[in-house]
Amino acid sequence: MMIGEKVRRELWISWASMLRSYAAAHGLNSGRFAVIEFGEDLIVVRVDAKWARFTHSGMEASSGSRVSFGLNEDGTVMLDGKMDEMDFAAERVTRELMA
Repeated sequence: MMIGEKVRRELWISWASMLRSYAAAHGLNSGRFAVIEFGEDLIVVRVDAKWARFTHSGMEASSGSRVSFGLNEDGTVMLDGKMDEMDFAAERVTRELMA
């Protein structure tokens, strides 16, 4: 399904914001700090030596894993072939990085 450019941009910004929010929340409990780098075609979340890099079609992690990634017009996320609500996916990604 094709997503309009305007909607795609809004979803991308929302995804970065969700990652930032959940990283901050997990940081409060762990005392660790995450850095979020955000651009038009790339989002990187860094925690110490760990990182996850998102493009519009994939996610790569410092662990060496590479999986498919996509934002859907209804606000869901496809990550490694599994669809989830955006907030649940962002929480899972940041929790794993902050662990």
